Amino acid sequence: EHARYGNLGFLPKKRSQRSRGKVKSFPKDDASKPPHLTAFMGFKAGMTHVVRDVEKPGSKMHKKEQCDAVTIIECPELVVVGLVGYVRTPKGLRGKKTVWAEHLNDEIRRRFYKNWFKSKKKAFTKYAKNYTNGSIEKDLEELKKSCDVIRVIAHTQVRKVKGLKQKKAHIMEIQVNGGDAAAKVDFGFALFEKTVPVDSVFQQDEMIDLIGVTKGKGFQGVVTRWGVTR
Repeated sequence: EHARYGNLGFLPKKRSQRSRGKVKSFPKDDASKPPHLTAFMGFKAGMTHVVRDVEKPGSKMHKKEQCDAVTIIECPELVVVGLVGYVRTPKGLRGKKTVWAEHLNDEIRRRFYKNWFKSKKKAFTKYAKNYTNGSIEKDLEELKKSCDVIRVIAHTQVRKVKGLKQKKAHIMEIQVNGGDAAAKVDFGFALFEKTVPVDSVFQQDEMIDLIGVTKGKGFQGVVTRWGVTR
């Protein structure tokens, strides 16, 4: 028998269970700037091509036209529904407190059920009482006093994406940078149950990072799939 050729590091070869990529790090915080969001969620709408002028002095292609493939990302407005506070520890960030909005859409509540049709649809119904008994103010004060990192919980509006039959919203934590902890909590709480457009997070012609589950390489051979040598 010969030694196995395939690299076991590529196993298991199956489709990922996650339909949303993992954000493992956010931009570095700068307290001198006003509070702002640092990420956004979008859906791949398709691909096309652009003809652009190459700006590379010293190259033969400088000031010449080049055709590039581009991906179009559809970005419906996000809805902010919560706040999460983290404390820095020697072992990394540790979750301290989570605050949810009073009213949550059915799109996000579907995410917490395996079968929404047969369920009693009672998710977050008891949590809304925190706004009537006044305990929500205590939670916000705890976030301001004891938390080092503040992130908002936002979800997509799947119904606004044409061609998608999905009804469950995608949920994500987005870090709030700028200002102190109290300013971040006030900024995030002011966004509760409100929509956030993409142009309020990113500027035109801004260089950003795109994160997905996989880049996608199409139909490939044994070298790409298994990492063997020729």
